[in-house]
Amino acid sequence: MWSLGFDPVVPGLLIALLAVVALGLLALAAMRGLRGTWLRAAAVAALVAALVNPIVVSEERTPLSTVVALVVDQSASQTLAERDDTTEAMRAALTERFGQLDGIELRVIDGARDLAASDGTELFAALNAGLADVPPDRLGAIVMLTDGQVHDVPTGPLDLGGAPLHALISGRASETDRRVVVDEAPRFGIVGEPQTISYTVVDDGAAPGAAVRVTILADGRPFRTDTVIAGRESTFIFEVPHGGDNVLEFQAEALAGELTDINNRAIVEINGIRENLRVLLVSGEPHAGERTWRDLLKSDASVDLIHFTILRPPEKQDGTPVNELALIQFPTRELFEQRINEFDLIIFDRYQEQGVLPPAYFDNMAQFVRNGGAILIAAGPDEVGFFSIYNTALAQILPISPTGALVEAPFYPRVTEAGFRHPVTRDLLGAGQDPPEWSRWFRQVVATNPTGDVVMNGADGRPLLVLAHEGEGRVAMLLSDQAWLWARGFEGGGPHVDLLRNLAHWLMAEPDLEEEALRADADNGRLTIERQTMEEAAAPVTITSPTGATTTMTLDPAGPGLYRGTMAADEVGLWQVTDGTLVAVTHVGPPNPREFQEARSTTEKLDPIVDVTNGHIGRMTDAAGNLDLPRILEIRPGAANFGGGDWLGIRMTEASTLLGIERVPLFLGFLGLAILLGLVTVTWYREGR
Repeated sequence: MWSLGFDPVVPGLLIALLAVVALGLLALAAMRGLRGTWLRAAAVAALVAALVNPIVVSEERTPLSTVVALVVDQSASQTLAERDDTTEAMRAALTERFGQLDGIELRVIDGARDLAASDGTELFAALNAGLADVPPDRLGAIVMLTDGQVHDVPTGPLDLGGAPLHALISGRASETDRRVVVDEAPRFGIVGEPQTISYTVVDDGAAPGAAVRVTILADGRPFRTDTVIAGRESTFIFEVPHGGDNVLEFQAEALAGELTDINNRAIVEINGIRENLRVLLVSGEPHAGERTWRDLLKSDASVDLIHFTILRPPEKQDGTPVNELALIQFPTRELFEQRINEFDLIIFDRYQEQGVLPPAYFDNMAQFVRNGGAILIAAGPDEVGFFSIYNTALAQILPISPTGALVEAPFYPRVTEAGFRHPVTRDLLGAGQDPPEWSRWFRQVVATNPTGDVVMNGADGRPLLVLAHEGEGRVAMLLSDQAWLWARGFEGGGPHVDLLRNLAHWLMAEPDLEEEALRADADNGRLTIERQTMEEAAAPVTITSPTGATTTMTLDPAGPGLYRGTMAADEVGLWQVTDGTLVAVTHVGPPNPREFQEARSTTEKLDPIVDVTNGHIGRMTDAAGNLDLPRILEIRPGAANFGGGDWLGIRMTEASTLLGIERVPLFLGFLGLAILLGLVTVTWYREGR
């Protein structure tokens, strides 16, 4: 390749000034009719040319091939209706055809994504990554093989350097599909409070208005079945049953001839938030550890505490009118009859029954537990003798029977075998040592016939802490009043905060402290299953994937009472795990991934950007379902159209690689000197005649 360049030997301004002066003098000479004016002009021109220094540049270049990007969509929706087979056939045919063309480099870009992490088909992100090393002037065309459900289509201008974008769409235009769309749903909800969820069953490609049965599942269990109208928004009111994740699944019945039933379901995940737990603490006669429970519960931001201490039992009453006393009257009727169901937990700390509470109120408390409440008895010498709370109607729900005896001797509270499996006591620091790494206690109520889980033993191996379920509620008995020794740091103290807080929150049904629980969690494409149990072994679990495939897994021991297993979770959607009794659900990826929200193949999403680049969009198959392979035409840059009904245009580029440059000066050296001297000599000779 040849070209003409300039390399001035002096600044250009000086050359221009010299040329202007010379032109002025030459013009004056011409006006006076001086002889040799044109020779003088030629000599000046030669001088200016020598100063400008014209150079002939010779470049040696190698032409570069035109790059064509073939982006192949391998997302999950491409597996529907044999779209992947059609796409693969089109890929093979185009690869063969492009291979027959000279000067074209075909670059195949895989548009597949990690299904567990994706939230849709992102072909343009794959395109940018695949062409990161290709300058725009080498790009001849982009051909996308997809079902048209692309979720990262640029909304602004796309810089392709003038290359067209072509799209060949798999699937048929006549497809029908039913899907469930969640229009509005809360992310958080107060436990026990109603929440409203709006959803719509959409029949794509079919007439709306059909009656559709929708089954609603809560945490993997059938909850309700509604009949709704397709195309019309429906509402569902749901009371949040528990704290943590509450997973609702809306499953619409299948539409005849629909593309897939994967998107016939939608997931709503509501994070249940409990209002502050309400605890009623009733303390009996003052003792050294009276403030232990109060201080612990007051320090817990999630607890609203109401505390009454009985400082004036019946035997100390006199004739002083109530309105003249400095003490607050114990509102027994309000607490134990009118408002008892407003509490989550009632604690009796060294309480003696001396007629302060009428017998009917203990019946109320027993019913309160059976209906889902909780009671904790922290016993001391009050449980010995006639005034023991065991001599009330509460005895019918208590998990152990006090004998009326009291042991007053030093002992170490010890976690039992069952206690090491129970979440309340399993992780107590120092429990695994013998003796345990905490201080001794010195008093314990003797009790027999435990009906619940004995998680701690005391003096002579007698039950110290017993936990039990009663009806829908829970009850616990701590048969010593000396946990305060740990709080005061006696002999180094002990884990009183962990023990008492775990105990209180287990009684108030904290999900993380359930002794029988099945949990599932998905992270980084792995499904982790954990079984918490008080049994000696855990039963195998059955795992159901979003597409309905089932797998049976035997969990491995991960600690006392804990069993765990993991597996690959390579499908986006809701996974269900059950051991036949308990059910756990979790989802991989977004709750309602865009990949399956709209499954019908379409030209609408890519059509605007194809039109802007003067490309072509069409179907991969004809009306009979046969592969419709377009012709490939090489088109020079600047064309107004790069595609038609049966052809795709490739903008052929003129890019090249520079191998070397040769520069040849025209007026420097002997040649320039000879021309200049020759013209000056001729001018002198002409003047001399």
